[in-house]
Amino acid sequence: MNPSYRPRNKRRVAKHGFRARMATRWGRETLSRRRKKGRKQLVVSIGSKDGSR
Repeated sequence: MNPSYRPRNKRRVAKHGFRARMATRWGRETLSRRRKKGRKQLVVSIGSKDGSR
């Protein structure tokens, strides 16, 4: 049986990235809530190979 979670950065960003959030009303509300709460990181970001975001 295959593992249920196979991480892919492309899929991760497509589903949970900033552009995906901005595309729908509820995504924009999610960003709004996270801003209001004071989250340092609003959305997922893929780390670069040199370690800097």
